[in-house]
Amino acid sequence: MENFTMLQFFEWYYPGDGSLYDHLKNDAERLKNIGIDAVWLPPAYKGEAGGYSVGYDVYDIYDLGEFDQKGTVRTKYGTKQQLIDAVQTAKSKGLSVYMDIVLNHMGGADEKEKVTVRKVNPDDRNEFISETFEIEAYTKFTFPGRQGKYSQFVWDWQCFSGVDYDAAKNESAIYSIQNEYGDGWEDVVGDENGNYDYLMLDDIDTRNPAVRDELKRWGKWFHDTVQFDGMRLDAIKHISYDFYNDWLDTLREQTGKELFTVGEYWSYEVDLLQEYIAATEGRLSLFDAPLHENLHKASAGGKDFDLTKIFDNTLVAANPSRAVTLVENHDTQPLQSLAMPVEQWFKPLAYALILLREHGYPCVFYADLYGTKYTDKGDDGQDHEVVLPAVAEMESLLYTRKHIAYGTQRDYFDNPNCIGWTREGDGEHENSGCAVLLTNGDECSKSMEVGKAHAGKVFVDYLNKHDAEVTINEEGWAEFPVRAGSVSVWAIKK
Repeated sequence: MENFTMLQFFEWYYPGDGSLYDHLKNDAERLKNIGIDAVWLPPAYKGEAGGYSVGYDVYDIYDLGEFDQKGTVRTKYGTKQQLIDAVQTAKSKGLSVYMDIVLNHMGGADEKEKVTVRKVNPDDRNEFISETFEIEAYTKFTFPGRQGKYSQFVWDWQCFSGVDYDAAKNESAIYSIQNEYGDGWEDVVGDENGNYDYLMLDDIDTRNPAVRDELKRWGKWFHDTVQFDGMRLDAIKHISYDFYNDWLDTLREQTGKELFTVGEYWSYEVDLLQEYIAATEGRLSLFDAPLHENLHKASAGGKDFDLTKIFDNTLVAANPSRAVTLVENHDTQPLQSLAMPVEQWFKPLAYALILLREHGYPCVFYADLYGTKYTDKGDDGQDHEVVLPAVAEMESLLYTRKHIAYGTQRDYFDNPNCIGWTREGDGEHENSGCAVLLTNGDECSKSMEVGKAHAGKVFVDYLNKHDAEVTINEEGWAEFPVRAGSVSVWAIKK
């Protein structure tokens, strides 16, 4: 069994020059060679902000960069044809392609409508704080630039459960739309804000059977057009799990594909993640947000963080077969909505923790493989460019995951500042087996067992952090060192 790794192939600050798809096309072979097996691409359709849209302000799910809408033909990432070409090339090089699916909300409507609503308490959306009244809302989507190609479906206020703006009064609030499918919100997992169905913009109401049918038609069209292999589902905390059970079953049946799917249920409570997995009966995996929070806290806490607790209350510990582990994503980057960045010094340690252990499906972040830059206000009130480099150890870590980190795992989580584990190796991967040691404090060492099969072998640090050579004794043990605030990956000297 091979170790698989996915790559989130975009980040918030990627340039808006339409180059991302060509970038994937040109780098696909290298990505496969360094140990990437799947790439997750950003939302491919036209957003409210046109060519500036990162993709989560959905306008037209049928416009993949083909129609002159919202001031542009291409999306931020390229044209429809560039997308199709990039996916074909990536697949020809052995990569799977996962597409980002955003079916929670829409923005940038073409027309206003008179809509019957009730205002709700934003902290408890189940509490109405007004009687029924009428507002003017941007809820009618006719897509004049597309002129009915692919679908003639018109979205109107009956397709949505909530909005946050009354154009007549220029007033912002959370308005529950009183349509014929219910006078409140859809059922979702969790009771945050009473009911967190409403997130932003025009909230899609999947209780409307016409909406469900349209989204099923679109899913099949999108798959057949792009030929993707799996999906990342956005904002599922705010969407009916019943809808996704139905939608995923239909799409998998229609395509005849497994369509690996990972959902973004962004909660730091592992019990809620487990509840969602139960509600969807294991149809999809989830990102391990609680582990990301632990990695952030560890990076900020330095030697005061107890590393033996790094996997406490995480999805990968509770339900490893459904956990997609990550160090960073586009939302957790500095200045973003879930900003909780992992500090640069800790990133090699964090990636060792998700890449070199037996459980979890790790997702590497674009900015950590390629680097990034963004603009932030300095203490002087002026804009300054901030440059974050790629993680220098990334390719060595990916190599170790793909070729070396196999077999029985033994954990040595017995020191709050210095933890390690070993992988014994297996018969399928030549020279497999390794010892990983990391510390958030002073230089340290630990006696760990890699197995008698390695007796007499010399191990070296594949990350080149330490220049020692370690010989495994006849019982399969050795003393492995690590530099202060660092990680070393010890494996057979080549």
